[in-house]
Amino acid sequence: MKVKKYIVVFLFGVMTLMGCNGMDNEPTNSYTDRNFWTSIEKAQYMLNMAYNQLYSAGKMWNDERLSDNVFQGRTFTDQRRMRNGIADASLSIFASEWAELYEGIKTCNVFLEHIDALQASDVVKKNMKAQARFIRASLFFRLTNFYGAVPFFTKDISWEESHTIARTPRVKIIQWIHTELAEILTDLDNRISMDASANGKISQAADLMLQARVYLYDGDWANVQKYCELLMSGDYGIYQLFPNYSGLFDQDNEYNSEVIMDVAYVPTTRTWGEMYDMCPLSKGGRVSSTAPTQSLVDNYLTLDGETIDESTTYNPANPYVNRDPRLTATVVYDGYDWSGNVKDGSTNVVIHIHPNSADKSDAYQGPTANQSCTGYYVRKYYDTKHEAGVEAANNIITMRYADVLLMYAEAMNEQGKMSIDVWNKTIRPIRKRAGFTAAKALDYPSTADQATMRQLLRRERRSELALEGLRWFDIKRWKAGSEYLNGPVYGARFGNNNSLIKLDNYKFLETRDYLWSVPLSQLDINGHLKPNNSGYSN
Repeated sequence: MKVKKYIVVFLFGVMTLMGCNGMDNEPTNSYTDRNFWTSIEKAQYMLNMAYNQLYSAGKMWNDERLSDNVFQGRTFTDQRRMRNGIADASLSIFASEWAELYEGIKTCNVFLEHIDALQASDVVKKNMKAQARFIRASLFFRLTNFYGAVPFFTKDISWEESHTIARTPRVKIIQWIHTELAEILTDLDNRISMDASANGKISQAADLMLQARVYLYDGDWANVQKYCELLMSGDYGIYQLFPNYSGLFDQDNEYNSEVIMDVAYVPTTRTWGEMYDMCPLSKGGRVSSTAPTQSLVDNYLTLDGETIDESTTYNPANPYVNRDPRLTATVVYDGYDWSGNVKDGSTNVVIHIHPNSADKSDAYQGPTANQSCTGYYVRKYYDTKHEAGVEAANNIITMRYADVLLMYAEAMNEQGKMSIDVWNKTIRPIRKRAGFTAAKALDYPSTADQATMRQLLRRERRSELALEGLRWFDIKRWKAGSEYLNGPVYGARFGNNNSLIKLDNYKFLETRDYLWSVPLSQLDINGHLKPNNSGYSN
């Protein structure tokens, strides 16, 4: 099944009427069970739609906007309301995310209730059902991460039934997810036996990684270790770090040996356009509505393996030299060698962002200008083969092997098992791939205690996975909202007297802000969803 089979083509766009029904919308569709469920090929169209509803570039960037990695400067978005501590149950993102996730769950439930009646081998049907069950488990996992206890059901329900279902405790849903993933594992394909035509298809490795991630979010370190070791064993596919960190996200390197699961995009057929409002204006951007923060930039080590506060090589007047090369692969900063780092065929192109720059195309011009309000632009995921309007067709990676190594290192440290052997299997190769050569950066810090190692691993995780939609969920599971999402938000040193630009002042309430509110619209139509999450009105 080629990648394009996982893209829902226009001719079957009407099928969304069957799967895209929020819990507050009475189902209406142009198909009946009798005239649609007639072949396994049509069932594949429904499965394709479930893949589309699982995740997208838009969701990844929206997730990133919840964190301290980026700042939205031009509009007062729902994410900024949350970060400013003024969100309430009527926020539109609470309702839209809820509806979209239940639409995907409905698609999976409808699919699972009809596929057995179709003519196909049991092996084919079991594999297709396993894919749908994986997607459904993933959607429920996302729901519980945002809302905690949520309505839970594994069959297609009627509009009337949806108004009577109460919330199931998160712990019970998580238990079901683990059981579900265990049951479907053998019905999914092993990457070892999959050929290139199956790229983009949910595999056994994706199942194991989701298990590890669910356990990670609950701090079940023994099981994180268990599932990471299964992935590292090679029994479910030979995964390894792609040699070039920046190239990992390029179209030309899709489905490389590091990618365990991704969201497929295809030139001209299915593209994503968020980069239009994040990349430098001189490189096709329209406005800079989402830009990296100074906090993210400061997270990257110097090449000697020290933080910028510790290193004698760090120069605040020239802050982007001698830094972790992943900074250059992730963020566009003042004086950025575009031609040397982006490889889009341009020559002698340098991005100038300082407000005193002669070229004002990308230069900082204030918090409400079209140019970046932070003094930085997004580099990671910029598609050098982009189409008009910076429409991108490079895949969005949702699971990759570097994350397996980072999860494993964290699990071992939290269990008091961190060692030179664990370090050399995990952090050392990640840093070596990034471009570090200094002993301080690569060698095991034998004098670091567990707490020091914990902070080191959190910093490493942020640098490696920045702008990939995971930061907010890490902050949430660490219960570190007050540490990272409370207080001033800064941009580059373009303020008066070379001061940092102050962008906003975040406010994080520990008793409220780890969960979202149940949408007000849902509370109005279904009293069984009350009481709402702490800090939100009913």
